[in-house]
Amino acid sequence: MKNKEIAVGLDIGTTKIVAMVGRKNEHGKIEILGVGKAKSLGVHRGVVNNITQTVNSIKEAVALAEAASGHKITDVTVGIAGQHIRSLQHSDYITRPNYEDVIDENDLKKLVEQVYKLVMLPGEEIIHVLPQEFKVDSGETHEPVGMYGSRLEANFHVVVGQVTSIKNIARCVKNAGLNLAGITLEPLASSDAALSKEEKEAGVALIDIGGGTTDIAVFKDGMIRHTSVIPFGGNVITEDIKIGCSIIERQAELLKEKFGSAWPGENKETEIVSIPGLRGRDPKEISLKRLSQIIHARVQEILEQSHLELKHYGCEEQKKKLIAGIVMTGGGSKLKHIRQLTEYIAGMDVRIGFSNEHIVGEMVEELSGPEFATSVGLLMKGLEKLEENQEEIYEEEVINTMTGQAHSQAELIEEPVSKVDALLGEEMPRIPKKTERKPKAPKGPSIFTKWTDKFIQMINETE
Repeated sequence: MKNKEIAVGLDIGTTKIVAMVGRKNEHGKIEILGVGKAKSLGVHRGVVNNITQTVNSIKEAVALAEAASGHKITDVTVGIAGQHIRSLQHSDYITRPNYEDVIDENDLKKLVEQVYKLVMLPGEEIIHVLPQEFKVDSGETHEPVGMYGSRLEANFHVVVGQVTSIKNIARCVKNAGLNLAGITLEPLASSDAALSKEEKEAGVALIDIGGGTTDIAVFKDGMIRHTSVIPFGGNVITEDIKIGCSIIERQAELLKEKFGSAWPGENKETEIVSIPGLRGRDPKEISLKRLSQIIHARVQEILEQSHLELKHYGCEEQKKKLIAGIVMTGGGSKLKHIRQLTEYIAGMDVRIGFSNEHIVGEMVEELSGPEFATSVGLLMKGLEKLEENQEEIYEEEVINTMTGQAHSQAELIEEPVSKVDALLGEEMPRIPKKTERKPKAPKGPSIFTKWTDKFIQMINETE
């Protein structure tokens, strides 16, 4: 299959960097062709703090993905995360001078571009503008295109981030010899992979516990309502185990994965695990009860902070109630008993998010886990953008063909009239040329594509 039909999602995380290559099959499912995974060096809490190390990690992951898929990787879709990301709600409107014409994509584009002009704090840039509800002359609607009206108003979910942090990610991608095909927020990518349309409609919160940060995205009535990033993740839990048990980081990570639990009541005082001593020293015995107490304290802090963010959104209000509860993704969600602890703290239904309904292939079981939700989501965004580009090219070709045929028909109509004039030797009133119907303009790119292209252009201009 041609490389044009293949997309790559690149997840630059705090603990790991994943490059996932895939394409859509005839049934609309994503066929994973290859995956490359490398230890992430140079990224702290979702923010690049060492470009050289990050570039080397990206190159390693991409090389493994190329070897597994048999395809050369050139363009990648990358995710944005980090504690510098914040969101806000904003309302704006435009007054249409030509109110007798129906509202079209250009009016929506004009309204969105007006929001991009908002003044932010120094060093911040609007990176994402998501329309929620629209109003046309005070009448609420979800789809204003095709309606008549003089005033078009909308509520927007605006995502803001530090320009320097995002430029550093773009620089790492370019230094690794790759093209930046698209950028998206990681919680939005994870939600595409782990949430269903019904859940987004009913109201659901996605909590993605990564290595360096915990990302939150709230959906209601099928639209994004709230996003936030908490600067704590699985690495903080590992650090607490390392200090509390006086062991090295690698051992702390293994203890957390194999024996860790977020619910101390499940372990007895007599349950002991022995780990090898350093360089010939005696083995160290660690109580599983003590281990789970350390994990519980930190996980409880992360979940309480997450629940506070949901309260800020207003999940306790009747209209904003999250009927579908909470879906958890990320490596941190694999911790034993974390689902039960989340249900206890938040008082909502909780499930662990898997992306197996979207992907097919030999590696489905391995890659459908919650730790790969962001990577699958980024791949889905890349394929979505690829389809939009192909549709635009096809529509342009159709329009050019239609325009060419219209010109040819116009010439054929004029020719016989001029011959009749010559034969009769007198001036005949010329038949007016039939007004050519303009072909329908191609449908504009999605909001995601618009802001992606705008942001990539901004990065290129500053280099």
